[in-house]
Amino acid sequence: MVLAEYENRKGVFMLTNPVLISVIVMIVLCLIKVNVLLALLISALVGGMIAGIPLGESMGLLIGGMQGNAETALSYVLLGALAAAIGKTGAAEMLAKRISRIVGEGRFILVLLITVVACLSQNLIPVHIAFIPILIPPLISVFNRLKIDRRGVACGLTFGLKAPYVMLPVGFGFIFHRTIASAAVDNGLDFAIGDVWKSMLLPGIGMILGLFIAIFISYRKPREYKEVDVIDEDIYEDLTMKKEHWGALLGAAAAFIIQIRTESLPLGAIAGLIIMLVMGSFKWNEMDKIMNEGIKIMGFIAFVMLVAAGYGAVIRETGGVDALVKASVTLMRGSKVIAAIVMLGIGLIITMGIGTSFGTVPILATIFVPLALELKFSPAAIISLLGTAGALGDAGSPASDSTLGPTSGLNVDGQHDHIWDTCVPTFIHYNIPLLIFGTIAALIL
Repeated sequence: MVLAEYENRKGVFMLTNPVLISVIVMIVLCLIKVNVLLALLISALVGGMIAGIPLGESMGLLIGGMQGNAETALSYVLLGALAAAIGKTGAAEMLAKRISRIVGEGRFILVLLITVVACLSQNLIPVHIAFIPILIPPLISVFNRLKIDRRGVACGLTFGLKAPYVMLPVGFGFIFHRTIASAAVDNGLDFAIGDVWKSMLLPGIGMILGLFIAIFISYRKPREYKEVDVIDEDIYEDLTMKKEHWGALLGAAAAFIIQIRTESLPLGAIAGLIIMLVMGSFKWNEMDKIMNEGIKIMGFIAFVMLVAAGYGAVIRETGGVDALVKASVTLMRGSKVIAAIVMLGIGLIITMGIGTSFGTVPILATIFVPLALELKFSPAAIISLLGTAGALGDAGSPASDSTLGPTSGLNVDGQHDHIWDTCVPTFIHYNIPLLIFGTIAALIL
């Protein structure tokens, strides 16, 4: 069923837009602590129902669209297994112990150090969220000892997972900037990929400001957590490297190198597991346990990403994005300021729903580029609008790996809530600055 079949429902689209209602339903359900997976499923069906799509057909669209994130889901499960295998050797705990000794009582130093590591995961060593279930759980006892508010750590991790690709054309940033440039060119705007970073620098600066506010103002006060034995620190007083530790390091290195060479994260994870097995980091009869632990660590994220892709398929089929933009044109009234705010707001709604900046850009470009050209925005301003609209909502979205990843590490002892301790803080500290600085960039470029 396509949009043409709903022509007689245009008036309904103007008043009760399926995308807008669906996203609101999802956010409300998440805020009242309905499971994210169920919230996505329900909100997708609600969006389809409002658009006039039968429930059975909406579910079919959702299931069919899940293949869009199939490789990502498989990658996360295998990376979870790799993290479990590395965790079994104690290598991650040894690293955490060394970090603890280096930072001493420096709470802010530790949070900033983790933020830097997260930034490097997007460009220098582009493994995205794969490092989180390896590095963060062993540091939980350190966080507790230093009374670090984990909401600040979540903001640091999300910043590192997001800001580098927004601003820098390397690693995942190169992919994101290429996506922006390609979408712009496909819709009539000639723009070089090498110039995208210039348009995205100012919105990125807004994210830096949000990071500093989160760490040094919002969540600077000590916060008490119940002490739960995630790891036994006394076991790792001896920091001597053993065979299994070297195997863990070689496995992680192999996973990284093969991922880069083959552009396949699942292949890299499998290679890492094989090398660790050969090196004796774990035994053959422990493979089932490790895979089960991997599913436990990352399986939920994998399923959420699958359903998020299906949700996006339903949302696109409703035609609600086009209707939302057309309904918003009357609000713009030829004003660049209002137009910039409205377009960025639409980007926020779409990305909050589907949970991916990369997937939002092509959806928005077909409408934003012609509209912005008509309103006489400069090419650089259009790129800034398109990139910022795509980036808005990724931080704060319950279905984004930029929020699911930090939660998977910080909630290892059950004391970190995905919505209230990750999504809400990151939404406030990154989406608001992105909206403000993205609007400024669109007006001055």
